[in-house]
Amino acid sequence: MIRVGIGTDKHRLGVGRPLLLAGVKIESPKGAVGHSDADALAHAVIDAVLGAAGLGDIGHHFPDSDPKWKGADSMEMLRKTVEILKSAGYKPVNIDAVVHIERPKLGRHKQEMAANLADALGIPRHMANVKAKTGEELDSVGRGEAIEAFAIAQVETMAP
Repeated sequence: MIRVGIGTDKHRLGVGRPLLLAGVKIESPKGAVGHSDADALAHAVIDAVLGAAGLGDIGHHFPDSDPKWKGADSMEMLRKTVEILKSAGYKPVNIDAVVHIERPKLGRHKQEMAANLADALGIPRHMANVKAKTGEELDSVGRGEAIEAFAIAQVETMAP
């Protein structure tokens, strides 16, 4: 059986915070503000794969009310998500994601981000795709106040 899920995440940007996307540290005067390391791309992928398997969302499995996740590595959270999927009889097949941020430009980082996601998900590199868009100077993303990510994931049941 094949299932599809969608995920999204949005974080405020703040001065003096690191900007991490799929575990890649991006040079930027502003980084995402959040309870964990605020990796919006990893969080969107987590929600997409959990949703595809009907297993809730990131807040259910990694609640910000739990101090255990304060400053947590989101790529490690993604690896734990794959374990959750496997214990429910699913495995990731592919993901497609887009990051919306006005600055910095992400073009030279997209391949590394996709490779990191593929590695964490345990899928072939060609089954992970990352795109980047600006906010065209509109809304909170376009004004440089926020970063937003969207992902769609496909999972399938594992053979018995």
